[in-house]
Amino acid sequence: MITAIRNGRVRRAAAVVVTTGALLTTGALGMAPAQAATKPTIAAKGGYAMNNATGKSLYTKAADTRRSTGSTTKIMTAKVVLAQSNLNLDAKVTIQKAYSDYVVANNASQAHLIVGDKVTVRQLLYGLMLPSGCDAAYALADKFGSGSTRAARVKSFIGKMNTTARNLGLTNTHFDSFDGIGNGSNYSTPRDLTKLASSALKNSTFRTVVKTKSYTAKTITKTGSTRTMSPWTNTNGLLSSYSGTIGVKTGSGPEAKYCLVFAATRNGKTVVGTVLASTSIPARESDAKKIMNYGFAQ
Repeated sequence: MITAIRNGRVRRAAAVVVTTGALLTTGALGMAPAQAATKPTIAAKGGYAMNNATGKSLYTKAADTRRSTGSTTKIMTAKVVLAQSNLNLDAKVTIQKAYSDYVVANNASQAHLIVGDKVTVRQLLYGLMLPSGCDAAYALADKFGSGSTRAARVKSFIGKMNTTARNLGLTNTHFDSFDGIGNGSNYSTPRDLTKLASSALKNSTFRTVVKTKSYTAKTITKTGSTRTMSPWTNTNGLLSSYSGTIGVKTGSGPEAKYCLVFAATRNGKTVVGTVLASTSIPARESDAKKIMNYGFAQ
């Protein structure tokens, strides 16, 4: 009888230990998902982010699906310019009527460059990346392409864009324009654009330009006087609304919808990423913030 009671006690004690162990185990498992960040839902059709230092993927959504890129194309425009040998950022470019006619004909975003003004390459890069000036993009393509005609120089410059894409291993990327106003064959993917941005950010001039909120250019007029341009404001709202943002470039268009290539640094960690085909300007910024929060939490 005593043995039975003892055994009973032993059995009951063992049961308590097992149950407690089960509770501890369950509790530990239950807590793990709560500690890990939940992958966010975004409005954009495609998205990608990576750790800039390691290249580790932090977020993917249709990351390798080709889509129209809009003005995020201008990241490559800037990269090709900055890769020119013996580049003189203070070299002056005279603004041609063709650049002005082009933005008017395409109802394109512009830096409102004045025909006949002499503008430096550095200023053109700000005009390209802040207000997303297609006139600035045209001027740069005309300046840094090769050929005896403007059409030949532009074609040459776009060729350099595609060569650079191949050299970077961007197998799902192709450009048929210098600014994103494509002719049916201007596309990339969230992963490719993120890799492109990561590469471009290695250049100090690029880094300086894309993190600038506002820039006022002083150009030289036909008569030699100085013209103070209206300030160019960066279209990337994250610079004012997300702590640590260091760039990179917005894009939009009827086919592209709303795009954003973004990068931010917090506590020594840089997250760089892309959203393509989001539903609005606020949505693309919200998408980027969600992805970066998720990336920084990993």
